[in-house]
Amino acid sequence: MLLLPILVYYVVFKYTPMFGEVIAFKNYRFADGIWGSKWVGLKHFERLFTSPDFFNVLKNTLLLNVYSIVFAFPVPIVLAILLNEVRIEWYKRTIQNLLYIPHFISWVVLGGIVIALLSPSTGIVNTVMKSLGMEPIYFMASNFWWPIMFILSGIWQSAGWGTILYLAAMAGIDPQLYEAAKIDGAGKLRRIWHITLPGIRSTIAILLILRVGQMMDVGFEHIFILQNKAVYEVSNVISTYVYHVGLEGSQYSYTTALGLFQSIIGLILIVGVNKIIKAMGENGLW
Repeated sequence: MLLLPILVYYVVFKYTPMFGEVIAFKNYRFADGIWGSKWVGLKHFERLFTSPDFFNVLKNTLLLNVYSIVFAFPVPIVLAILLNEVRIEWYKRTIQNLLYIPHFISWVVLGGIVIALLSPSTGIVNTVMKSLGMEPIYFMASNFWWPIMFILSGIWQSAGWGTILYLAAMAGIDPQLYEAAKIDGAGKLRRIWHITLPGIRSTIAILLILRVGQMMDVGFEHIFILQNKAVYEVSNVISTYVYHVGLEGSQYSYTTALGLFQSIIGLILIVGVNKIIKAMGENGLW
């Protein structure tokens, strides 16, 4: 009975909407409804794979996710290891709180802070640069700087939450292992390398699987708040493309086909990476 509300939630809001994927194979018209609209087979998929816009948004989506995995994924691991070495309890808890507070703040607020800080006229970053005799940089209007600011703001928002997960995993490591290593003369770096990292390896593997499964998705709120027309070339990803073409352009069937393609690739990635992780001797998702 305790699981009933959860089951109802998933059935109503997760599984039932899947029937709407059928409009990817139809020429959906609101007046005709889902079942009354005309079947068109793979027409929308053919359009998808011949559209230059699709390959541009696919490239942007993959690049931003690759940057995120390479530069952002390791940050919570490093922070958790550093915090785990802190012995002053009040200081450790203060840093933890400061790190994970951004996770609970809306991207509308965080995005506004980022834009304000990086403003070329009034932002604190450019103000400092100008005081040092440097030219101001239009961070949010530069195809070079925008992806960097996107990744850095993502780290700011999510690193704290990831740190908590890794600290929880570290709490399960037997303290006697550290004591034995100290007696054997192992320094901090050797203890981290031979005890801490192996102790959280399974957690790293599971979170990596889940992260790779999101390779076809970039958080809509994050992108949408920071995006502007000057950087469409590097910031227009699948989620924003679906919003502009599907909702604003009322091309529901076409964007549903794109969403279905996105979901299938995400599933393939999760299954594939899960098999690779298990082949390496680690615990997978199943």
